[in-house]
Amino acid sequence: MSLIHPWYQLGYVIPHLYTDMDAYQFYRVAPEGVMLITTGLDLKDYTLAAVEKELPTLWHRFDLLAKKKVDRISLSGVPVASALGRKKMREILAEGQRRTGIACDTDLEAHIATLQHFGAAKVALATRWPETVVGALTRYLAEAGIEVVAEASRVRTLEQNKHSSAADDHELALELGRQALRQAPQAQALLMPGGLWHAIHAVPMLEAEFGKPVLLNILSTTWAALRAAGGRMQKRPDPRWGKVLASL
Repeated sequence: MSLIHPWYQLGYVIPHLYTDMDAYQFYRVAPEGVMLITTGLDLKDYTLAAVEKELPTLWHRFDLLAKKKVDRISLSGVPVASALGRKKMREILAEGQRRTGIACDTDLEAHIATLQHFGAAKVALATRWPETVVGALTRYLAEAGIEVVAEASRVRTLEQNKHSSAADDHELALELGRQALRQAPQAQALLMPGGLWHAIHAVPMLEAEFGKPVLLNILSTTWAALRAAGGRMQKRPDPRWGKVLASL
């Protein structure tokens, strides 16, 4: 098959003013012909007040992506959805779809859909976030019937995560992923959220070691987009990037 132009466009609203790890990892895991179109917010920290301050801008970003005629819009940032809570987040997605006529998603709802696809109701969680964010995320997942049975974190601020080393973050993904899964053998999957986290190469390593699916933002969101594409999918992703995309 010869692909000379994108056959699918995923619009991605990231919480920051620049794009780095989102695109870097996306173009490794997405099949040829899928294009990522990013636009950003300017989230200052992980608090609800900081998230709510960015909501007016979010509507402008949805409108911008609609004008680009993307096939799907997704809001990146698990802390954003966690701070808002599931009810509010789903209301925003529904309003976004009403305004644009385009299916709207978020990384966290994509994680939930992926976990449900695997029948995983008990998860281990590895993050680089403070307890307030982890607690909000745990409550959000609980509303979807998903229990966090183990959690391993290396607490960092948003600014620290923005400037972390990719090489160090790969090692941290292995360290925290192993810690979380060893704490809870009953966990059916490992969730390692964080768009700024360079963890894509840790996924096949952890899956080979523990035999359980490992979810990253970019994996779950890409999986949800390709699943929605259905029969339009012209090329499947490389299964070497883990169980999530291999399950399509």
